[in-house]
Amino acid sequence: MTERYEVVVVGGGTAGLSAALVLGRARRRTLVVDAGEPRNAPAAHMQGYLSRDGMPPAEFLAEGRREVEGYGVAVVRGRVVDVARDGAGEFDVTLADGRPVHARRLIVTTGLADELPSVPGVAERFGRDVLHCPYCHGWEVRDEAFGVLATTPMSVHQALMVSQWSKDVTLFLHTVREDELTDDDLRRLAAAGVAVVPGGVAELVVADDRLTGVRRADGTTHARSVLFVAPRAVPRTGLLERLGAELRETPFGTYPVVDETGLTSVPGVWAAGNAIGFAEQVVNAASGGYRAAATLNGELLFADLDAAVARG
Repeated sequence: MTERYEVVVVGGGTAGLSAALVLGRARRRTLVVDAGEPRNAPAAHMQGYLSRDGMPPAEFLAEGRREVEGYGVAVVRGRVVDVARDGAGEFDVTLADGRPVHARRLIVTTGLADELPSVPGVAERFGRDVLHCPYCHGWEVRDEAFGVLATTPMSVHQALMVSQWSKDVTLFLHTVREDELTDDDLRRLAAAGVAVVPGGVAELVVADDRLTGVRRADGTTHARSVLFVAPRAVPRTGLLERLGAELRETPFGTYPVVDETGLTSVPGVWAAGNAIGFAEQVVNAASGGYRAAATLNGELLFADLDAAVARG
């Protein structure tokens, strides 16, 4: 038997749970399918969310699940493996365990994965003393010895940004050549006091479970206690592509084209959180999920009223 819902939310992170909270309070029969892969899982704490600053991400999501379930929203651990529009413009959804679900509308909050540079030690320490976002973690590591692993010319921007949190910053030109830096890059780096070190990085040096240095390919080691990296964003757009959603290329991955409410080019399908952009922080994701759900709810309400009017 196919279970029927008014809304299926694909993804149980911040954006998905925020959307589900709005829908539950609006008395919509809603299902959240959560694969349990939040982007911020490596971080011990999240920052920058008013009243929840410093809260562990897992605790934050557990509280969110408790809240939405209090409004009758169903939350299941699983993965959506297929979705298709039916003749009525609604959606047949298939879960990984073969469970079929029908939804009148969809909200996709599948987020993205961070693909890290393949330097020994980076993946193991990501979210601890290997970081990517100064707004997320800069305060906690302020005034420490920073390194920035340059994997694209955009890493110059990252080095300049993190110099606001420490005056001891070294930019390691791991896979970036010196001649790829522009004159403006060099002038700004000098003005910020950022040291530039050419040559590839071989590995991170760790002692007593703490980052202590960056070892270059030539064997020299630079003492550093924090390393900023720029992961390659891999948006999870498979379901949206299957539905034929229009996508756009950005310097940080390929994302769906959405309007100001998160509505994609596919009628009845909204997207929110890191499913629509690389820089959606937790607070932005919560806002985007709320906005998408409120818009979707109104659209369903007037669709039903217009159908009732048409029936006479």
